[in-house]
Amino acid sequence: MPTEYRTTRTSAGELVRFVLYSSIGLFMFFVPITLAGTSTIPLDHIVSWLREHAATYVPYYALAITLAGTVAPFATGGWRRSRVRMVFAFMNIVGLVVAIALVTGRGPAWLMHEDMGPFLFNALVIPVGLIVPIGAIFLALLIGYGLMEFIGVFLQPVMRPVWRTPGRSAIDAVASFVGSYSLGLLLTNRVYRSGRYTGREAAIIAAGFSTVSASFMVIVAKALDLMDHWLLYFWLALIVTFAVTAVIVRIPPLSRIPDQPFPGVTHDPEKKVSGNRFRHAWAEARTALRTAPGLRLNVWHNLRDGVKMAMAILPSILSVGLLGLVLARYTPIFDWIGYIFAPFAWAVGLPEPLLAGKAAATGIAEMFLPATIVAGEESLVLRMVIAIVCVSAIIFFSALVPSILATDIPLSIGALIVIWFERVILTILIATPLVRLVT
Repeated sequence: MPTEYRTTRTSAGELVRFVLYSSIGLFMFFVPITLAGTSTIPLDHIVSWLREHAATYVPYYALAITLAGTVAPFATGGWRRSRVRMVFAFMNIVGLVVAIALVTGRGPAWLMHEDMGPFLFNALVIPVGLIVPIGAIFLALLIGYGLMEFIGVFLQPVMRPVWRTPGRSAIDAVASFVGSYSLGLLLTNRVYRSGRYTGREAAIIAAGFSTVSASFMVIVAKALDLMDHWLLYFWLALIVTFAVTAVIVRIPPLSRIPDQPFPGVTHDPEKKVSGNRFRHAWAEARTALRTAPGLRLNVWHNLRDGVKMAMAILPSILSVGLLGLVLARYTPIFDWIGYIFAPFAWAVGLPEPLLAGKAAATGIAEMFLPATIVAGEESLVLRMVIAIVCVSAIIFFSALVPSILATDIPLSIGALIVIWFERVILTILIATPLVRLVT
């Protein structure tokens, strides 16, 4: 135990800041409450309230963020940094045109079809555009005042051996899975840039835990008539997602990402702990408290980063995401990709392996698409497994890929596609026997 913590008593101010700020952060992200007949986390309630009471203005807010995100790369010169950034910068222009068409209601019939442009705008653009900046405010409380360090000491014996990430990443992983992939990525990126994750650790969290929110899982469950099995579905999805991640961290491309800190930042590795874990946990929390900025400054920095991330994500959702939906609807490309997954579905006895393969393949475009392919099918096993694929596959181009590319996390598009293939195959192989066992 460091000498300074043996001789220095904990002040009331330190204790109040740790308990109060961390409790508010945990409440906002992890405690479902029921309001107006809807049970979800408080952060989601805030977003829903805004969408309901400011419905007239929210689309124009989303359009403004999309416009700012389209202009920013050209105003800052960021579009010149790499070919990928250049491609996305020009794709953003397409996204802006799509946003204008959707907000004004003037566009071609195929774009205005309910499951195309309006789906992207209402189900993805508006929620992400609201939840990322608002969530960033409360993110300051969750990660800035010692909670990650405190919890991390207790979870070191689990996180490092199983998922090869530090114990402090447990809060990040749960926030990414239960809350929102966009907020999870914002959290991961901030911790990576601060030196508390290496590039490989940040990539593992981004590609291993940053799945859709629990509230969106409800939408999948409803579409596949699984609400009578909601708890079973939720826990199976969580178990399978984390099990798949435990495998992919040990194989390329994740295993080959350099285990180095963010360039120009000194790495702050997690100290290995033995003995009285509570004393060590509190010592780590106090260190974080003493170096943390004031609340106003911390909230401002997080809000600024949240707005910047929303600016990077929204135009990409409306360009890259739209391209994926067009390919899924008007071309046979996902039928062809589905043949890759069909043998694995057949090997574990998943009903209708060809249909299952096609459904799983569409998830790279948009995570909800697999559910639409098998909706109405009689087999509970098929519907449950595909519902789990919607969550565990994690990588999809309509939102998550642009979100990751908007961060500094060292994951390329090629690596993300390979990880997606790995995750889908492993999910089918792991989930099918589990679902058969418990249903």
